[in-house]
Amino acid sequence: MNRQNHMHEVIVSGIHMELSPSLKTFVQEKTERLFRHQERIVRIRVELECDPKQAVANRFTAKGHIQIHGPDLNASVSSDECHKATAMLIDKLDRMLERRARMIKTRRHNNLREIDMEAALPEAM
Repeated sequence: MNRQNHMHEVIVSGIHMELSPSLKTFVQEKTERLFRHQERIVRIRVELECDPKQAVANRFTAKGHIQIHGPDLNASVSSDECHKATAMLIDKLDRMLERRARMIKTRRHNNLREIDMEAALPEAM
């Protein structure tokens, strides 16, 4: 299946706020970077929340959930502006994906062990 022609599943929802079309396209454009880094992502869900009772510095919260083959990744970021919180969330999810890929690569390379050839082979008579 060609991933370039496949539409990625990104779910954007707003909690206690209306999502403008420009905000939805902003989130779509930012999440494309995550799909470019990791091809095995099944779905990304982004929840944008506005809580007017919070302090101004933490009024907007962006939560991200990446469903991927293996353990899912979840992150949350708070900021004073919705676009800023979204950008910070995507950066955080990107770092999490890079760390996960690095750990898988390290684990794969550490499983390759040298074999002691003299002990493994029986002596010829």
